[in-house]
Amino acid sequence: MKKNPLGRTGLEVSALCLGSMTWGTQNTEAEGHGQIEMALDHGVNFIDTAEMYPVNPTLPETTGRTEEVIGNWFEKSGRRGEVILATKHSGEGFNGARDGAPITSASVPEAVESSLRRLRTDYIDLYQFHWPNRGSYMFRQNWRYDPSGQDRAETIAHMEDTLEALQRQVEKGNIRHFGLSNESAWGTAQWLRVAEENGWPRVASVQNEYSLLCRLYDTDMAEMSVNEDVGLLAFSPLAAGLLTGKYQGGQVPEGSRMSLVDTLGGRRTDRAFAAVDAYLAVARRHGLDPVHMSLAWCLTRPFMCSAIFGATTPEQLETALASAEVTLGPEVLDEIDATHMAHPMPY
Repeated sequence: MKKNPLGRTGLEVSALCLGSMTWGTQNTEAEGHGQIEMALDHGVNFIDTAEMYPVNPTLPETTGRTEEVIGNWFEKSGRRGEVILATKHSGEGFNGARDGAPITSASVPEAVESSLRRLRTDYIDLYQFHWPNRGSYMFRQNWRYDPSGQDRAETIAHMEDTLEALQRQVEKGNIRHFGLSNESAWGTAQWLRVAEENGWPRVASVQNEYSLLCRLYDTDMAEMSVNEDVGLLAFSPLAAGLLTGKYQGGQVPEGSRMSLVDTLGGRRTDRAFAAVDAYLAVARRHGLDPVHMSLAWCLTRPFMCSAIFGATTPEQLETALASAEVTLGPEVLDEIDATHMAHPMPY
C-alpha cells in the first residue's frame, strides 16, 4: 500500500488508516484483533484510536476500552513495532475523562500515562488533541459558528502551556509526535507558530472530517496543509456509511451505525440522500464499488495524508482495503466534481 509522509516527522504512514472506534461496543476484542491482523496483511501500518473510544454509544464506563483492546493485541502478538499508533486526548465536555475538564498542561501527563498503560506500550507515535478548548466548527456546528467570544490571548497562552507539557512528554519518550483534530486554519497556524518559536512539538497532522459529502477542508485548510506539510487524516471518509448506499430508500440494516445513532451525528438529511444517489450513479456508470470510489477519491486529494476508515465485519474491511488498489480516471473525477457542484454541503 502507498505510504505518505506524516508531516515533517520522517515517518511514513499507509494511505489508509485503520479506525478503531467500534472495538469494545459493536465489535468484540477478538474481532478488533482480527481487523488489525487483516489490515496489516494488506499493507496498513497506521492505527488511530482515542481515550474516549469506543463509541455508539459513548459512555463514561467504557472510556479507554478500545485502547485496552489494542494494548492486549500488542501484548499477545509482540508486533508493536509494525504499527504507527495514534491516539487522542479528550477535551472539555467529555465526562468520561477527568470529569469533563479542558486540556491543560496538568491534564497532558495524566492522559498520556493512562493511554500508555491501557495500550501496553512505552510510546505513542502520534498524540492528538481531540478538539480545541475554544470550540470547533466541526460536527455540523459550522452552520452557526461564531468565534467572537474567543479570547486570543487566552488561546495562545493555552497553546504555549500545553506545547511545553508535550515537549516534556517527548523528552521522556512517551510520545513521538503531535497532531490536532477538529481544528481550523487559524488554530493550526497558531499551533505551528508557537511551536516553531519555542522549539516545541510541531503539528504533524490534522484529523478532521472529510468525504464526498463533507468538504470543509477544501479551501483554507487545504492551503495550510500543502504549504506547511501538515497532512489531513480524514475521518468519516464514507460519511458514517451513507456513501456505501446501505441507507438509501429508508433502509436501516440491523447493527448498523444508523440503528444506534439515528441522525448519524446530523448527517441524515434529505439532501444527503439525494447527493448519495448522485454519487452512486457515478459509481454505477463506471462499474465502481461506491466504497472504492469514495475512498480512492479521498486519496487523490493533494493534502491527504491518510484516510481513516472503520469496519464492523470482515467483509466491510476487505472491501475498504481493496480501495487502495483503485485508480480513478479523469472522467470519473470530472463527474465527481460536477456532482459536488450540484450537491454542495448536503449536511
